[in-house]
Amino acid sequence: MTRLRVGVLYGGRSGEHEVSLRSAATVIGALDPTRYEVVPIAIGKDGRWRTGIDSKRLLDEAARAMQAIPDHGVEVTAAPEPSRHALVPLGGGAPMPLDVVFPVLHGTYGEDGTVQGLFELADIPYVGSGVLASSVGMDKAIMKSVFRDAGIPVCRWIVTRPADETTEAIVARATTEIGFPCFVKPANLGSSVGISKVKAPEALAAAVAEAASYDPKVVIEAGIDARELECGVLGNDQPEVSAVGEVIPSHEWYDYADKYVDDGVRTVIPAQLSPEVTDEARLLAARTFRAIDAAGMARVDFFLERGTDRLYVNEINTIPGFTSASMFPRLWEAAGKPLAVVVERLLELAIARHRAQAARRLSFTPPSASAGRPLPATAKR
Repeated sequence: MTRLRVGVLYGGRSGEHEVSLRSAATVIGALDPTRYEVVPIAIGKDGRWRTGIDSKRLLDEAARAMQAIPDHGVEVTAAPEPSRHALVPLGGGAPMPLDVVFPVLHGTYGEDGTVQGLFELADIPYVGSGVLASSVGMDKAIMKSVFRDAGIPVCRWIVTRPADETTEAIVARATTEIGFPCFVKPANLGSSVGISKVKAPEALAAAVAEAASYDPKVVIEAGIDARELECGVLGNDQPEVSAVGEVIPSHEWYDYADKYVDDGVRTVIPAQLSPEVTDEARLLAARTFRAIDAAGMARVDFFLERGTDRLYVNEINTIPGFTSASMFPRLWEAAGKPLAVVVERLLELAIARHRAQAARRLSFTPPSASAGRPLPATAKR
């Protein structure tokens, strides 16, 4: 049986580079070597793509140490034209054909639609959402606006560009429109990188400066007393939704150290909820997935407000984590789908979506032109 050549893409120019390495090592470990030929593709923090015989070993070492992937192997790229379906060595040499790509990239230049656009141009199937859903899901400000317009409940928020607004004006708006405590976040990042919980106006300026060091656009969001719930979504046009899980942080809130360093967070799957809240969360997860036209996979995060049992969608992650601590694979394992099954399903969904796109018409012949009659004047404008 011919093995499927799967390019696994990881690292990247992102504050989540190191987390991506851990996710990628897990994904590669779940791919059956009798069915899949893995082509590891490392993106350094400088943005260069590399692959070679040492790529997998270097990935494992960097992932364990939570360090950036080192330079190695040969530099490659995906040519942005549809005839090759392959990686192209930049120093010359034979192209490296790929059947499908699994981008295990978190954050900017990977989860935000940029690399998805490259694979669209290269006509290579890839796992996960397309350009639009990826970019909307990455940008917290746009994402929340789309959810609001779709009738999906979200917490109050404002957006600022600190380069264009004085600190005094930002503090005044946040105090009037949001209140305290609040969370200050880079608009385009994940894994809680650059996020601060702010309890008083005098601490806001430093938090905004920290978020703005990662992204010029900053989201300030109301903090509520809530439980944190998560759902996994898997599919294209008819997505499945996992059980609902709960994340119980060991810190005051679910920050980067709690996720990846201290190992103190607890998870409960399924979450101890009423049937009504469980059903509402699962329905909201599917609505959220469809609202941004997501595909393949996503993890939808919720706040369940204490005292009211109101559900709010916090965000959608179109490339959720695949580390040993990540909720997405654990939610599906609890649903009877171990990681190897989930990864295989994601590859199938990627290829199915690519075939459906290939069937689209890309040119238009007006009926009058095909009949040999001149076009009406309005059609010539």
